[in-house]
Amino acid sequence: MSLIRQIWSLLLGTVFIAFVGSFFVWMASSRIYLETQLAVKNSDNAQALALTLSQQHGDPALMELAVAAQFDTGYYRSIRLTGANGKLLIDRSSPEDTAGRYVPGWFVRLTPIASAPGVAQVSDGWRSLGTLEVVSHSSFAHIQLWNGSLQTGMLLLIVGVIAGGLGTWGVRRLQRPLQATAEQAQALMERRFITVKEPKVPELARLTRAMNAVVERLRAVFDEQATQVEALRVQAYCDPLTGLSHRRHFLSQFGAELSRHEGSGNGVLLLARVMHLAELNRDLGHARTDRLLQTMGQTLTTVLKAGGGEAIGRLNGSDFSLSLPPGGSLRDQAEDVAQRLRQACSGVAGEAAIVVAGVSWQRGVKVHEVLSAADEALARAESRGAYSVEVFEGEVGQRALHGEDEWRRRISMAVAERRGQLARLAVAARDGQLIHHESPLSLQIDLQNGFDAAAHWMPLALRTGLMPAVDELAVGLALEQIASDGLPRCIDLSPASLADSGYVPRLRSQLTASPRAATKLWLAVAESAAVERFELVRELCKQLRPFGVQVGLDHAGERLARIGNLVELGLDFIKLDASVTEGVSTDAARAAHIRGIASMAHGLGLKVYAEDVASPDDAKALWGCGLDGIRTA
Repeated sequence: MSLIRQIWSLLLGTVFIAFVGSFFVWMASSRIYLETQLAVKNSDNAQALALTLSQQHGDPALMELAVAAQFDTGYYRSIRLTGANGKLLIDRSSPEDTAGRYVPGWFVRLTPIASAPGVAQVSDGWRSLGTLEVVSHSSFAHIQLWNGSLQTGMLLLIVGVIAGGLGTWGVRRLQRPLQATAEQAQALMERRFITVKEPKVPELARLTRAMNAVVERLRAVFDEQATQVEALRVQAYCDPLTGLSHRRHFLSQFGAELSRHEGSGNGVLLLARVMHLAELNRDLGHARTDRLLQTMGQTLTTVLKAGGGEAIGRLNGSDFSLSLPPGGSLRDQAEDVAQRLRQACSGVAGEAAIVVAGVSWQRGVKVHEVLSAADEALARAESRGAYSVEVFEGEVGQRALHGEDEWRRRISMAVAERRGQLARLAVAARDGQLIHHESPLSLQIDLQNGFDAAAHWMPLALRTGLMPAVDELAVGLALEQIASDGLPRCIDLSPASLADSGYVPRLRSQLTASPRAATKLWLAVAESAAVERFELVRELCKQLRPFGVQVGLDHAGERLARIGNLVELGLDFIKLDASVTEGVSTDAARAAHIRGIASMAHGLGLKVYAEDVASPDDAKALWGCGLDGIRTA
């Protein structure tokens, strides 16, 4: 039995005992009082009647008339006059009790009231005529006791209701801080760290203060670990001067972007080069040259954030690279970057000469093909002089053949007709046991063709606002397959779906319809969504936790330390992006960063998995870093 129920039981029991005890004490005292009053009445009436009979000087007829007149008033059960010789001279009695007309019989039986006889001597001068005995009916006492008990019971009931109301107020006052503390403890179990306001009750205040201290200490430990992880990330993946990704990590990021199933499907790669960097370094000095390079990095970072890009890096001493989504003309994008660099760098080093080149790419092409095309354009720009812009005129991939309206129609039809197919990419533990299948969705856009991977149609689904419907289809297919074979599956949810206010309620309806399959469903959202839409991701975790759904982040690692309240999201797992884990077997700094992420996540109760691990050596190194599962490429 819960503490609140015990308090309620104690309160109700106390009020009930007080009510019953008070009532019966009143009943007992009232009954004794009425018996006493009845005995006094009998004695007084006997004395008064004996005086009247004494005045009749022993005349039997007159005495009979006096007794009859007194008895006929109806208040007496019996009046008897016994002579001096013991002979019964007058006997008037009426056994009928009128209490039954006004008082329930059970009450009369439970509360008997004795009517003690009143006795008096009748005499004629010095001569004794006999003994008079008067006994009154007790019905009037029962009626008085019954009416009094009703009134007393009603008053006690009102007092009990008032006491119950006060008790309810008091219990609820105690219940609120206890409930808050219980919710805080439950949040700790769900890997969410919240603090609550201290109550005014001293005992509960100490408990709440202790719980808040535990939460703050855990939060401090996480903040410290997050700082360490961020420092390891910078050491492992970033250029120490500019803070941008170094060449190896940028190429890993860009390669992952080219091969990823979801995303825009195409984009732009821009290269910027500082011409004659060695001569600038000699003429301007290291400090000004370093400021120039840092200014370039800051300017390109601003362009990246404004354009919604995903990767930026410093390829070598003089070359910077930037991956952006398509945004109008390729040449316009490149010239905009060149103009921004001219404005930013002219104040630092007016002698600097910077050139920019650009190339468009389609998913599926190789990294070296895109870089070769960009280098070709960069070489042409460099031959033309400072702040020249060149773009690669050819196409490194194939572009979409349909317009936006046609894509909307085709994707809508495919979703409506459930022409979808889920892949099965196994995520396994170290002992080879299956953790779950990653299940990217393919759609049959054209009935005459097969199923197309997400890279083919997702950019248009995002642009046309159809991703919530696509994600509903993916979750529905996953639940059906789980119900069929019992194997857990993981579906990637688009950030666009989270931004749709009606999506999560529809998702809950899907899970409610398949409660058993829901316990084996895994849902992943991009790390960027947790950074940019923190509240939406937290609400998603909160809404889906009762169904047993596992919720986590995918493509993670770059921005984990920037999720300031990661402890409050309520996640279950993290999937590290391939760009984070690639080459871990040969890079000690990268391994230290991943080990730090795993330690931090395990401290929060999260599982850590790796995506698209291509090298057996990398897989072995990742197991050594403490990962819980790996999906091989």
